[in-house]
Amino acid sequence: MDLLQIETETKHYPVYIGSGIIGKLKDFLTSQAKPISHIMVIADEKVYELHGDTLKNSLPSSIDYSVFTVPSGEEAKTLKVYDDCMTFAIDKGLDRQSCILAFGGGACGDLAGFVAATYMRGVRFVGLPTTILAHDSSVGGKVAVNHRLGKNMIGQFYHPEAVFYETEFLRSLPLKEIRSGMAEVIKHSLISDEAFYKMLKANLKTLTSIDQTFLINSLKQGIAVKAEIVGQDEREKGIRAYLNFGHTYGHSLENLEGYKGISHGEAVMTGMIFALFLSVKHAGLRFDLSEFTSWVKQVGYTSEAAAKHSFDEIYEVMTRDKKAENKIPQFVLLSEIGKPLLKRINKEDLKEAHDYVLAVG
Repeated sequence: MDLLQIETETKHYPVYIGSGIIGKLKDFLTSQAKPISHIMVIADEKVYELHGDTLKNSLPSSIDYSVFTVPSGEEAKTLKVYDDCMTFAIDKGLDRQSCILAFGGGACGDLAGFVAATYMRGVRFVGLPTTILAHDSSVGGKVAVNHRLGKNMIGQFYHPEAVFYETEFLRSLPLKEIRSGMAEVIKHSLISDEAFYKMLKANLKTLTSIDQTFLINSLKQGIAVKAEIVGQDEREKGIRAYLNFGHTYGHSLENLEGYKGISHGEAVMTGMIFALFLSVKHAGLRFDLSEFTSWVKQVGYTSEAAAKHSFDEIYEVMTRDKKAENKIPQFVLLSEIGKPLLKRINKEDLKEAHDYVLAVG
């Protein structure tokens, strides 16, 4: 088991990661200075079907609990599902001493955190991530739901009391979820440290049989990268925007796909190819982009979703990105691996990057 501490201006909390750490959940919940009156579990329906018994056996018998299951993936992050969660909480009589457990991947965690942030103006919540992707979303305090016109448009900054990252849950992940999660690990390496990136490139040759020790170490490094940035910029007034490398273009693809089909990480990988092309042309990055695209294609990523939508459609969504100013998109680029920056790029140059994404497939 490993322990990482997330320290921001407003909140300090632990992230426990490793095999068997779910066994520590019971003691944590019963040792709170303000006793928990009721536990509401917001669980991904597929995750709960697979691991619900493990979770129930890890909850304290002294605290009543209720379980509300939600759709898997981004379909959980709708205003309708959010309203259903609120109705359930009210019906169950949750009060301000209640605690919400987020049991699932990144989307489930975003939803559950937003429910916790807004129910009675805020109740405690604990993250129990079950995917590789959630190593990114479960720390840092960003919680949100989607709007049909944009991803994460309705949200808040709200931190958990703790995160319990049980790595045994990762063994049941389908290939698509592994692919989605490892894209964010690669992102963390590109924005932080060339040695981290080279380590991934040297060791990640397939997603069908990832060594567990390598995976856990990669996740720890990814969490540490995010923790350092969030610790310096909790509310994204500056460098926290660097965590959105690949996301402006990637989010546009997710939106145009109706948050179905393409996973978040698959979209972000396409967005990183887009951003790396711009970085080489407009930020002075010295980088073998063809070598990178060959590697990620070998691992199993494609850019096929980009070909389903016109550049003008994609550009229109990008103008609604939260980093955009006066409908002019801003992009996180790299001047070097580990040295991100924010830069406005004109529409013609963005079209050239889009055409490159189509060309590499």
